[in-house]
Amino acid sequence: MFNFQEFDQAGKDLYMLGLVDTCGGSVSVRNGERFYITKKGAMLGHLREADIVEISIAGEGNTEGVDPGELQVHRAIYVETNFNSVVHAFPPYGIALSISTENKIMPQDMRGQAVLRSIPVVRARVNSAGRDKMASEELVRFLPPVFKSGYVAALVKEYGSFTAGSGLFEALQFTTCLESSCKILAISKSLTGAEKPRRPEQQVRRSALPPSIGVMGRSRDSKRGFGR
Repeated sequence: MFNFQEFDQAGKDLYMLGLVDTCGGSVSVRNGERFYITKKGAMLGHLREADIVEISIAGEGNTEGVDPGELQVHRAIYVETNFNSVVHAFPPYGIALSISTENKIMPQDMRGQAVLRSIPVVRARVNSAGRDKMASEELVRFLPPVFKSGYVAALVKEYGSFTAGSGLFEALQFTTCLESSCKILAISKSLTGAEKPRRPEQQVRRSALPPSIGVMGRSRDSKRGFGR
């Protein structure tokens, strides 16, 4: 059943937390063989009931006012999975990390590890005006298998995030958790990447050994954890 209050609250949270801009992002909720989705250009922070459209998952019915690309992606996720809600947002830290990440982002905080485990990064062609037809087709092809395999959140490289949940507030939680984990990871990288200041005596002290002579046979082993 359609619950406008849920849409309204989720939209306000996304906007107030800076996860969408004035008219960006989209939210949908499944209801059996149909789903409700926000219209193109709807202001999620100031939603009206007229901003939400009911559409058949099978593709029948009036889709006037709904962004075709958004519609295809939301519908494809519902067709391929049992999730009941999808949130598309533009988390700044998530997008920033997606630019320099090839496959997936591994949260370093305990909550991110527990809730998301990892965040796949999907590639899709995007032009200056937004996703083009080919990009939408790529998202329809690549995103549903990600959620079908057990992930609850994904980032589209350089573009934004998609999360899916059993309900709207769960999908919203995954979006906020994604951005929080990406923010923590970005801050951690900036801190560990900063060069530590050297003490005065370290700046002038030089080794008595020529550069070509050192301790031999020393190796460094590093282990990295991959996977979910």
